[in-house]
Amino acid sequence: MLKFYMRVRSLFLGVVGVCTATVLVGQVRQFLADPHIWPPDDFVEYWAAARLTLNGHNPYEESLLVPLQQFAGRNTNEAIMMWNPPWSLTVVLPLGWFPPRTAQLLWLFGHVLIMGFCADRLWQLAGGPLSFRWVGWISGFFFLPTIFALASGQISPLLVFGVVLFFICWRKASTDRRWEYAAGAATILVAIKPHLAYLLWVGLAIEAVLDRRWRVIVGGATMGMVCAAIPLVTNPSVWHQYAEAMTHRPPAQWLSPTWGTVLRLIGGAEYFRLQFVPVIVGLLVFAWYRYRLRQCWHWLDQLPFVLLLSFVTAPYGAWPFDMVLLLPVVMVLIVRSIATWASSSSRWILAGLLAINGGCLVLNLCQVGSFWFLWVSPAILILYVLHRHFEQDRGKTRPVAAPSITPAVVLP
Repeated sequence: MLKFYMRVRSLFLGVVGVCTATVLVGQVRQFLADPHIWPPDDFVEYWAAARLTLNGHNPYEESLLVPLQQFAGRNTNEAIMMWNPPWSLTVVLPLGWFPPRTAQLLWLFGHVLIMGFCADRLWQLAGGPLSFRWVGWISGFFFLPTIFALASGQISPLLVFGVVLFFICWRKASTDRRWEYAAGAATILVAIKPHLAYLLWVGLAIEAVLDRRWRVIVGGATMGMVCAAIPLVTNPSVWHQYAEAMTHRPPAQWLSPTWGTVLRLIGGAEYFRLQFVPVIVGLLVFAWYRYRLRQCWHWLDQLPFVLLLSFVTAPYGAWPFDMVLLLPVVMVLIVRSIATWASSSSRWILAGLLAINGGCLVLNLCQVGSFWFLWVSPAILILYVLHRHFEQDRGKTRPVAAPSITPAVVLP
């Protein structure tokens, strides 16, 4: 009877698999044939920059970008610039080998796989049980910034991928210090948008000086130089072109959802330097925080908060799709709240996360500007502070118990 059941189940799964594959193939063929189905959004900035770089042209020249982006299906008379540093071109260069629709499909498929991997690993690293890893997948894909990033074709999921790889490599480095090279190399993905995680670089530099962990710096610098050199093969002037674009055409018109933008709106939009005032606050808070934990600093424990503090005080950017970088923080809050579900405070934390997600959905449906997402990262920061407060209260009242295995990643 059992063998019969297993055969029927295998046959059923096979039929479902064949039907699903047939539907997907049909949808892919329709997608490639009809440019009106899911027209490209931010994806075109990466494809056009890759195509120009491969042909030896300036990927930061608006007059060259516009016709390519229009050819790719973007209805625009103004270029969508790829303001990421030239080492980021190494990641997107393969897109330029394909027609735009094929490249868009591959880009989406690759990012779906990346986010699935990241959600699964973050769930495990945060201490989530393997039998409920599907909760991690749902949490990762239904976190609204994830949907924003995938739908727009943004590059932000690669930042999360870099964080996850750093986590994995740093954990392995606890038994083999040679993995520190790989941990440093993984941060090059986070450096695609370095301003969103600027405190990571500060923390790694401090770690190298205080604890002699130079392998991380060496690994990151080596990978950075390799990625910076690859675009030079087809366009030797790309670094000069990037510097010229940032000098003469800086993106000062951005109304990004940051507190620096708020200061500019109050003090004068022409004072772009006001965007960097929150960075000073972030550095001061981080200095105090790092000093307070100087005897017990562990990256596996502290990195989620470092990412959160960096993001809240980022000078610019921090767009709704960039908030996917906060997924490690959100995942830890979910896992720890589920683990202490009996506590009403944990249920409040989960309710808060659902409310934040719902608020993002409402703003998106109302089609308001990105600036109105300003509250999202501070709201997650408030939940983090409340979570730590509740954890400390439970620790004070919890009876002494035998040692147990703790999660691999626990917020400080």
